[in-house]
Amino acid sequence: MSESTESESRKLLGRLREALAEDSAGQERLDKITHLIASSMGTEVCSIYLFRDSETLELCATEGLKAESVHQTRLRVGEGLVGRVAKSSHIINTADAPKEKGFRYMPETGEEIYSSFCGVPIQRLGENLGVLVVQSKEARDFSADETYALEVVAMVLAEMTELGAFVGEHDAMQARHRQSVLIKAGSAQEGTAEGHVWLHEPRVVVTNPIADDPETELKRLDEAVDTLRVGVDKMLEGAAGGDKEQLQVLEAYRMFANSKGWMKRMQSDIARGLSAEAAVEKEQSTARARMEQVTDAYLRERLHDLDDVSNRLLRILTGQGAQTGAELPADPILVARNIGPGELLEYGRSLRGIVLEEGSVGSHAAIVARALAIPLIIHADRITTEALNGDHIMVDGDQGIVHLRPDETVVNAFRDKIAMQAEAQERYASIRDKPATTLDGVTMSLTMNAGLMADLPSLEGSGAEGVGLFRTELQFLVRSQMPKRSELSALYARVMDAAKGKRVVFRTLDIGSDKVLPYMTPEDEPNPALGWRAIRVGLDKPGVMRMQLQALLRAANGRPLSVMFPFIAQYEEYTRAVWEMEKAKERERKLGHPLPEKLDLGAMLETPSLGFAPQKFFDEVGFLSIGGNDLKQFFFAADRENERVRKRYDTLNVSFLTFLEGIVARCNHNATPLSFCGEDAGRPLEALCLAAMGLRTLSMRPASIGPVKNLFRRVNLAEVRQVIIEARDQGEQSVRKPVKDYLAAQGIIV
Repeated sequence: MSESTESESRKLLGRLREALAEDSAGQERLDKITHLIASSMGTEVCSIYLFRDSETLELCATEGLKAESVHQTRLRVGEGLVGRVAKSSHIINTADAPKEKGFRYMPETGEEIYSSFCGVPIQRLGENLGVLVVQSKEARDFSADETYALEVVAMVLAEMTELGAFVGEHDAMQARHRQSVLIKAGSAQEGTAEGHVWLHEPRVVVTNPIADDPETELKRLDEAVDTLRVGVDKMLEGAAGGDKEQLQVLEAYRMFANSKGWMKRMQSDIARGLSAEAAVEKEQSTARARMEQVTDAYLRERLHDLDDVSNRLLRILTGQGAQTGAELPADPILVARNIGPGELLEYGRSLRGIVLEEGSVGSHAAIVARALAIPLIIHADRITTEALNGDHIMVDGDQGIVHLRPDETVVNAFRDKIAMQAEAQERYASIRDKPATTLDGVTMSLTMNAGLMADLPSLEGSGAEGVGLFRTELQFLVRSQMPKRSELSALYARVMDAAKGKRVVFRTLDIGSDKVLPYMTPEDEPNPALGWRAIRVGLDKPGVMRMQLQALLRAANGRPLSVMFPFIAQYEEYTRAVWEMEKAKERERKLGHPLPEKLDLGAMLETPSLGFAPQKFFDEVGFLSIGGNDLKQFFFAADRENERVRKRYDTLNVSFLTFLEGIVARCNHNATPLSFCGEDAGRPLEALCLAAMGLRTLSMRPASIGPVKNLFRRVNLAEVRQVIIEARDQGEQSVRKPVKDYLAAQGIIV
């Protein structure tokens, strides 16, 4: 096949289809395929290696190598030429294999007499399934036509592997999507959940990779691409004058939809025997593989766009839209590559959990998940390609672990954990109406975080004394346009009504950084977390801030109102924000609207600089709330979106606790109310240490109030403080272990 032609390529695929259509076992099929590839290519050897686990390849079939080496020869990823192909997802084509870098001689196969080697990755949508290899005694490089033919064959093998055509008794030939999978990922919202997979975007399945009639397939492709182009043009027309970032994405879609190179490659694949669907997916797989290798953010985004366009085209060709006919299970756990806040809110509290391939701890999805108290896993590698609708799945948001199709041992252990948590919640319910008072008589105030009306029923059920933080940005993030003042006023009024007289602290709009409004032009900033965000946006663009302040004043309708301004870094920012509130009050007074009987204005301390603000700030501020998540990342100079550094720094580090202690002292000196708001407030051990440093009010997610209160009621806070002081005096970096050891000595395990 040295002078390969398109018709010969089609002939090979035709023979492949015949072999796949035969009613035979998986091993027999693989054996036939290696034989026909070797004979078609004119090589002495053809071998197929498949993954038996994520790091190990197994020789599953061969023509030309020793038969006894099948299922006995194994290679680690990166080991030998086959392992190099698997690791890099690139073809290796050499006339002198023994002299090639990384060559590994495997005497059990008898391959030493073969000089030339061509290895092609068997991959589907960026996921490596194995390696296809041909070898010959003649020292020669395989031609471009030959390597292309092998790529096409490898693509078909990937599709058929996905469809279960090669199922056998060996580990590497187990049916896909049936084995147990453990995925270690990241946690963006704590909690545990068991349920069944619901794919936000069901994967398109290509069941006909090989086609008889290229002309028919070319026509189908042309018609589908025309439909795609029209659809993209309509989306662009609808988005005209809207969000700049959305327009850029749609322009990229249009660029790919009109790309002659993309079209030409797919047409060439069809001419060689692939169906239109398979040709699209082949290009998509190539893009996904390149995405894994590219580090440049812009190029990755463009490859991401190509991936999305390919999905749209596949859905047009196959008719497999989002509505597949599958019914949402009673216990759905949402699985997606990523998801926006509006889409997530549409699912609402019906979800048991969420698992994302992408996402971040500060993403819009994470904000909504926290508001809904739904466990959220992020960075779950390849979950969308591994999971199927209806798969049994268990999510551990505390550890950042996903168990997909778990075996009985895992199920039992996981259910034991859930049962223990349920028992604990019952115990917590018994102390719901009791104070969070320590053994030495210190009473803590435990409040909850919220962001949606749906959160408010938890106020009574959790035993929270009020809402220490109501995030107002969710109502802005989930809309395609700015909400009206009347809409916001009505919402805030309903929130206060639902609180039934308990205090609600409204945080003004906290946008920017990772929270960009859909209708807001994003700023190109090198470090958004340190950039134009929160109060900085409000003071520079005061129109939205004034509108929100007026909505809050009207919602109060004469009732007491508490408002705090986010991300205050210096005294002057607070005074300017207070002045905006004074102007809003004056406007409401002139309009004849009732003003709050009491107005508390506070600030969020999220930057170390505010801890050293002049005394005049502490004299004037109504109350302070420490925003632990942001403060910690700035204190340690560790981006909380960066998994490589964020877990390095402990909240219970003595430097951080000493800094908090200084803030407590300044607030105590002025009798300024102080609280701590953030994920750490809801972790019992951290909450205990914060209290030992002098904090008396903590705000957390509702589900954390019970465990935190339970611990407070069992400890002597003065003794815990003494343990921390001694650990600090002894030069300990973190007080975590000393405090845990102290609690263990008291019979308390946290």
